[in-house]
Amino acid sequence: MTQNIGLDVKVPTKECNDVHCPFHGTLSIRGKLFDGKVTGDKAKQTVTLQKETHLYFSKYKRYARSTSTIHAHVPECIVVSSGDHVLTAECRPIAKSVSYVVVEVKE
Repeated sequence: MTQNIGLDVKVPTKECNDVHCPFHGTLSIRGKLFDGKVTGDKAKQTVTLQKETHLYFSKYKRYARSTSTIHAHVPECIVVSSGDHVLTAECRPIAKSVSYVVVEVKE
C-alpha cells in the first residue's frame, strides 16, 4: 500500500520494505525540493547529486557558474543509476550527510 506524500509525482509500482521510504515506510517529507543530476551511485542506498546554477556579480557585470552537491537516500522501490535526472525532497536527517530522499526519476 502506498501513501500520499503530498507531491505530484509518479508513484513507484514496485513494493519495498524500506523504513526510510516516503511511499511505503514512515519517512515524512517536508521543506525544499532539489532537482539535479546523479553524479555518484557507489554507496549503498545513497546517491550524490549535483545542480548547476548561474550567479550574477554586479560589480563585474558577469555571470559565473556554481554547483551545489547533496547526498540523497534511494528507497528500494526506485532504481537510480549515474547520469539520471532525479527529484529529491527534504526529510529528517537519515545519516550525518543525508537529509534528502529520492522521490522520482525524471525522463
